[in-house]
This record gives sequence, C-alpha cells and structure tokens, in this order.
Amino acid sequence: MRAATTGDFVARRIRQVMMNAAAVAAAFVIPAYAARAQVVPERGAAALGSTLAGIGTTGRVLTVAAHPDDEDTPIIAWLAKGRHVETAYLSLTRGDGGQNLIGNELGEALGAIRTQELLSARRVDGGTQYFTRAYDFGFSKNAEETYQHWPKDSILGDVVRVVRAFRPHVMIAFFSGTPLDGHGHHQVSGLLAREAYDLAADTVRFPVQQFGLPWTPSKFYRSARQIPDSATLRVNTGEYDPLIGRSFYEVSAESRSQHKSQGFGMLQRKGVMYGYLSRETARVGPSNARSEQSIFDGVDTTWAPLRAMIPASAQPQLDSALGAIASIRAQYRAQDPSPIVQPLVSALRQLRGVSKASGNGIALLITNSSGQSTGFARRDPKATPTVLWDALATTIARTEQALVQAAGIAVEATAPQATLPTRDPVKVDVNDSLPVTVTVFNRGRMPVKVTSTGVAGIGLRPNERGTADVAPDSAVSLARWAVAFHSNSPWWRASGRKGLDWFHTPIDSRNEVEQQDQLSTLVRTWIEIGGEHVTITTPVVYRYADPVKGDQQVPVSAVPGITVNLASAMEYMRAGVPIERNVPVRIQSSYPHEAKVQVRLELPEGLKADSVERERVLPANGADIVWFRVRGTVKEGRQQLVALALHDGSMSTNAVYNIQYDHITPMRLYGASGMYIAAVNVRIPPRARVGYIKGVGDAGLEALEQLDIAVEAIEPAALASTNLSRFTSIVVGPRAYEAHAALVKQNARLLDYAKQGGTLVVQYGAQNMNALPGLTPYPLQWAPRAARVTMEQAPVTVLQPTHPLLTTPNRIGASDWADWVQERATYMPSTIDRRYTSLLRMNDPDEPANDGGLLVTSLGKGRYVYVTLALFRQLPAGVPGAARILANLVNGVPPAVAPKM
Repeated sequence: MRAATTGDFVARRIRQVMMNAAAVAAAFVIPAYAARAQVVPERGAAALGSTLAGIGTTGRVLTVAAHPDDEDTPIIAWLAKGRHVETAYLSLTRGDGGQNLIGNELGEALGAIRTQELLSARRVDGGTQYFTRAYDFGFSKNAEETYQHWPKDSILGDVVRVVRAFRPHVMIAFFSGTPLDGHGHHQVSGLLAREAYDLAADTVRFPVQQFGLPWTPSKFYRSARQIPDSATLRVNTGEYDPLIGRSFYEVSAESRSQHKSQGFGMLQRKGVMYGYLSRETARVGPSNARSEQSIFDGVDTTWAPLRAMIPASAQPQLDSALGAIASIRAQYRAQDPSPIVQPLVSALRQLRGVSKASGNGIALLITNSSGQSTGFARRDPKATPTVLWDALATTIARTEQALVQAAGIAVEATAPQATLPTRDPVKVDVNDSLPVTVTVFNRGRMPVKVTSTGVAGIGLRPNERGTADVAPDSAVSLARWAVAFHSNSPWWRASGRKGLDWFHTPIDSRNEVEQQDQLSTLVRTWIEIGGEHVTITTPVVYRYADPVKGDQQVPVSAVPGITVNLASAMEYMRAGVPIERNVPVRIQSSYPHEAKVQVRLELPEGLKADSVERERVLPANGADIVWFRVRGTVKEGRQQLVALALHDGSMSTNAVYNIQYDHITPMRLYGASGMYIAAVNVRIPPRARVGYIKGVGDAGLEALEQLDIAVEAIEPAALASTNLSRFTSIVVGPRAYEAHAALVKQNARLLDYAKQGGTLVVQYGAQNMNALPGLTPYPLQWAPRAARVTMEQAPVTVLQPTHPLLTTPNRIGASDWADWVQERATYMPSTIDRRYTSLLRMNDPDEPANDGGLLVTSLGKGRYVYVTLALFRQLPAGVPGAARILANLVNGVPPAVAPKM
C-alpha cells in the first residue's frame, strides 16, 4: 500500500507496467499458490556417489550463446555430470522476444519464464547459469542490425565480467560468429565470446574495479554440431553412467525438455551420441588441434601446479586430504555411508586448514543499481591466487556436500502461509514478518548439533532457543523465528530498460541463482558434524498437499497488502463511436483479517463510469472482482485508464502478475494497475459473426471482441460437431496447427467450409507446415530458415490496391503500417502456388522481396486467406493498423450465401 499520490505519479507507475502489455491478461486471475519447479534432483546413493566422484576436480568450462534453448545440453551434461567439471552457460538474453507455446506471455514476462526454464535445465544437467543485460528484441538478420540495438561495448563488458567471475580454463561458443548462424543474436554471441576470450586479461580497457580481476582462458572452441566434419574433437555424450542409471545424453534431453515455452521436448535416446567441437585458438596444447584427446589437453588441471602455490607448511595437509578423499571413494558403500562420515570430517578439516594457510581469499566484485562498485577496491596482497582459490573453494564445497549427504542431514523451513502482506514488497520492512519453523532431520547414525540458524540478508528477531542436539533417526524443530520476507520478483527488471533493448540493472560476479537468492528468503543453518561445521541453506516455503499433484512447496513471498489488477494492459476501443463496456477490476487482500477497500477508476476524457467508487469488504486473504460499467466516446489515439484501491487511508496502484507453470519456479512481476486504450478509427464489417480457433500467444479473439465484432471461440476438439454455417468467417490463430492435433485432423472440414462459401483466415504456421501436406488448399513451401521481415518499419508495397481485403470496410493506407513492433511478418512461404493472389510485398534491407505476407485464393464459393503478418505482436501492443487489417480479414460473405454445414 502507498499513500495517496498525484496523477503524475500514477501515470509514471502505469508506464512501468506498460512495458509488458501481454503479461497482464494472462495474470488477471492470480492463482492462490504457485509451487516450486518439480524437477527432482539426484538423491541418496546416486547423489552421494556423484559428489564424491567430483571432489578434487578443478577444471572449469564456460559456454556462450544468445538465448535460452541455444545451449548444447549434451556437452553441458557430459562435462558437468560425466567429468564433474564446473560448467556454466552464459546466455546473452533471457529470450524475451521469442514466441510462447504454453501461454500468452510475451516480452519481459516471457523472459521471466525462459529464465526459469534455463534454471530448471541447469538443475537437471548440473550446469551454472549466467546472463548479460541484453534484451531479446526479436529476430535479427545479422550482427550489424543487432548492434544497432545493443551497445557493443556494454554487452561485451558483461561477457568479460562473467569470464572474470567464473574464470574458465576453456571457453566454448555455440555459434560461429558468422552469417551462417542465421540470426544476428547468434552471430553476436559468437563474436563477443571470442573477443572476451582475447580481452579478459586487458585491465586497461576493462578496469579491475569495474570488471573484476583479470583472467586468461587457455583454450577457445566452437560447437561443430551443425557441421560435424569441421570438428577437431568429438565426445560420446551417450556414455552410460551406471551410478545414475542413464547416459549423459538422456540427462541432456530431460534438460532441453525444460524449454517448454519453445516446444523443445526431446526423446531421451540411448546409445552412442556424439558431440562435436572445433578448436579455434589455444594458448596451450598441441599445435595440431585434431590430435587432441580432450578439451583440457595442455591445461594442467591436476593439483601439482596448485600445490606449489600453497605454503610449504600446508602442503602435507593437502596431500593428506586428497589421499583421504581417494580412500573414501574406495571405502564408500551405497547401502551404508556412515563409515565415511568421520573420514570426510577429517578431510574437510584439512582442506580448510590449507585454505586458511593459503591466504585471505579473493574479493568479489559487487555493484550497486547504478553500476558502481560497492566492494573490492584493490586486491589484498595476501589474497589467494585465483586459480588456487577456485580449486580449494570448489573442493571444500563438494566435501561439505558429501559430508551432509553421508550423515543423512536434511533441513526444512516452513511458514504457515504463502504470502506476507507488506506496504512495499521491494523494500521489505523488518516488522513485516511471519513465524518460520526450522526442522533439522538426522537420518544418519551419528549425532549432530545445530549451533545457529539465521535468515540470509534480512533482519530477524532473536532465536528463542540456543543450540540443539539431534540424535540419529530423530528430528528437532527449532523455535519459531519472526522474519521479513522478500518478493520473489525478477531482479533484473528493478531499474527498467535503457533504450528498450538492454536492462539498466547491472550484472556482477554472481551467477543467476545467487542473484535470485537476493529476492528469496533463505534460512541458513549451521550444523556441527564430528566437530566440523557445515552450513545448509534452505528456502522458506509454505507446504501443502494437492489432491492430484501431491507435495507442493510454495516459496513464501512478501506481497503488497492490497493489489489491484485490470484484465488487460492494452485494449482497443473504436474512436468516435459510443462505447459501453464492462471493466472488471480484481482486488486481492493478503491481510490475515478483513479489509475494507474502495475501488475507483481514473478514466480518459470522454468516458464515465456508472459509479465513482465501489466498496468491498474482503475476507482474510480474500479476493473479489469489482465491475464498472463504462460509457462514452473516446477520441482517436492512445489513452490511459487507471484502477485505484484505497484501504486504511492509503492508496494502492500495485498490480502483481503471477507467472506459474508446473515446470518452473513461480515469479511475480510488479507494475501499476493501469492499462492503455488504443482508440482506433475503424469500421467493422456489418452482420459479421466470427468463429475463432485460438493459436499460440494469440490475442486475436480478444481484439475482435474489443472492436465490437461478434466472435465465438471454437475448440479444435469440437470442430467435428460444431455448426460452422452460422459463421461468416473463421480465423485460425498463429501456429494453431502445431498446438492442436485435433485441428490438423479436422482441417478438411474447415476447407469444406470455405468451399461452401465461407471465408477461412489462417494465420502463420512454422516450417513444420511443410511436413503436414494438405493443410493449405494449394501448395506453399517454406525454406529451412523461413523468410521473415524483422524490420518493423520496413516499407510495404501494396500489389492489389483495390482488393476487398485492403479496402473493405477499411481502406488500408500508409498510416496503417506505422508504429508496428518487433517485426512485420514471420515464417513467410518462399514458394507460392500461382493460384494464390499476393496482396503485399515487403523485405528487409538488402534482401529479396517476399510476396508471402498476405495471400488469398478463391476456394469453391468462398475464399481462403493465409496471413504471415505478425498480428500476434501488433494486437497486444494496440497497433491501430493491425486492428483495421483484422477487421478487413473477417469481412466474410453475406448471410444470404453463408455455407450450410
């Protein structure tokens, strides 16, 4: 809740949420709870065996590409799981500009989904995740175009930061850095990866205080998965691991299948599956790249060179610890790991002694929201050499993990509810609190002691209990802590975007999980096992049993006490025409008591509501939808409508948009409770009645409703039994054939509808339309990389200016092509049967013209229209021309000759 504010403040808050109009409609009905991603990590003997196998491995590999789903998951899984190498993936973007096969979220909301999909993938394949600040502005034809959107030096600086933070021995770019990559973002990722390899040690261009300590990777490879003959090295990612019961390729297929929003589910194939790499340059290793047996050839990843960096007095400790680890591996028995607990304690004590004797550690570069360094001014002269620090830190962390697993220790932290009402979910007040119960389970055979429990990063009240002994086969619930909670909101959105194409919030040395931990509430429990302390970090969750899904664990979040959501962030209205429309406003209380709320609308000039204010009394944690009837006339142009909620003397314009899917951890996007109104001078077809089969990320049906055109949704599964004759036109949404198998099966009935006199409008499908013959009445062919026009301002040539689709009921002119967003057309056919009439011609600069933007053909008594114009992006953005074109497309045949089916 916020105190009453001025109209200017409300308008500024509205602009924050308008950056992502498409997210709002999907989030109007906010689920009560959103459980954590259900990727099940390795547990028990398999987990402990893998951890033990990785202790002492020092290799580090950084892979680089442009988007979520670009990564070579077989290589990542083979390195991280098969060779226990610290492996990271740096994605330049979060995939904001892509398409969405599982919902209507686009833009930043889709970027949040795809971020979480990458983290789910890394939980499966064992990798670490990084991003730069680049925003995915959509498909780009080449690097030159991409650099018009992304400031090269800034994004290169981000890549250098990550290289210096992760300090890889080897870098792998998944793209070539040439036009062969087929996407400007891909090409730039390949270029920047190589430049960062070359420049990561340059402290003049990239000063230490801003970018971290210099680092020199030893070798640079590129993926050769597209051209295996160019590979200098191949690895069998299909290698079977009996410990986990799968091959690393099978693991990678599960990892890649987390990219559900992009439809990348994969078969988990068994057998030999090769991954291909090509060495481009190296500072070490054989001169003949094809003679290599490993990407680490020439890179000494043993402890021999590291031992020389350790004081002589500590070297025997290191030798003893590494020898003990080897003995522990031999001694380990899956059915009873208790005999290795004390040896692990001894090894851990020795490794910590080596670390203490070797220096004070290395400083991490942490920046504030303005990109200024807030820590690490210069390196401590007693600091540990970075390569030694990395090896010791990784080895100690893995030994601690193995000790916890062998001792059978688990920690749970639960709260009695999923949300905590607060006046500001971003700036958490320590007085906004909930009790948390921390339970420590000892399922092993050795007693342990809890010595302390705290909550990371936020204030808390004193512990009501001191230390606690936990006997074997028992559990101890610690006293309840009243703690403040964080918001579980995307951290990278905190400061908005610069120039729309890159985020303002800087990155630093932390990986994505560490960054997101800033906005999650975590309990840290210090446990003494055999005289050594380990720290276990646990998220605070609300836990409940779902009758279908079973155990559900919801991250507890701070949320505004009162939130107010409109159904859309953008709606069309017809300009200069009397409007009468219901406006629903959803109000949600997170308070544990009744809350009296007054709701108001701030309306644009020309509109009035049937009530100045409505009042509701919400029950504890309750919600309601308040309806206003709005009437009047609006002038042409973009207007703003704001919903306000008043409670307890304060006004809230907080809108929270939940992103919830079973395969990802939920996130909340915060913005203002407003929407834009696109008032368009548009004529609607008389007596039109449209049947609409929704596609992927499709706002067409809602746009027709907002334009006062009668429209009815048709479920693909009901096509066989639906009376189609009552529709003057039927629209098939974008990529609907890909999303609905029933639609493919019933497509002949749609074609018959057109033959009987109806108008069938089909929006674009992807290249897989080639594999589904008979979907279109006459042949269309798509290139392997389908043509598209990505310059949203690309000139449009009208080939048939008198055609009814361009004149009736709206005459489409130059102004209708203004203010388009992201792209003109996508997945355009390259070969068009002569029986189609092409109405438009367009192309990106220096590319051949394409006539596949809008095609029409007579079909029996009716007509068939194929549309590759990117209406799915324009309609949610309220582009006026898109509304006028849509109205023309559904201008079907008069009822007198309507088909009878």
